[in-house]
Amino acid sequence: MAKLLEQIEFWLGVTILAIITGLVFVAAVMRFFGTPLIWSVDLAQLLFIWLCFFGAARAMRQRGHLGVDFLARLLPHKGRLVLETLLSLVFIAFMIMLAIEGYQLTFLNLERQFGDSGLSYAWVTIAVPVGCVLLSLVLLLNMIEAWRKRGPNGPLIFSRTETEIERTQALG
Repeated sequence: MAKLLEQIEFWLGVTILAIITGLVFVAAVMRFFGTPLIWSVDLAQLLFIWLCFFGAARAMRQRGHLGVDFLARLLPHKGRLVLETLLSLVFIAFMIMLAIEGYQLTFLNLERQFGDSGLSYAWVTIAVPVGCVLLSLVLLLNMIEAWRKRGPNGPLIFSRTETEIERTQALG
């Protein structure tokens, strides 16, 4: 399931980025010729919001989010895994609360229009609960993987291990 979710995330991200690029390019060309497409900017902004959440989930899956782990690196591997598990549970609880509030906010914005596009603003606000659920799912999958492969060189939940960092540096 993790591989399928990763592929869906990737292709959705690529597609959304291509659409945003195309919209911005067409809008610039049309504006140059004196007929601006006002709705294209709104749609590009809407798609960018969704792209941010898909990108955040992808970065979480690859353990690529920025973090300060100066003190955590002083712990042994098992201690770091326990600490990251506790932090993950707090993060998931926060994401669940944010998803619930975002879901309620979506229904409050059903009638509101998004800019000049005529689209419901709910398409913007629903990105928050969807993104929160996606991030929580990725975090759960990272947690399961970390505990299944636990050991001195096993993966962590948030952080890359020294082995993963060395492997990444060797490739690039």
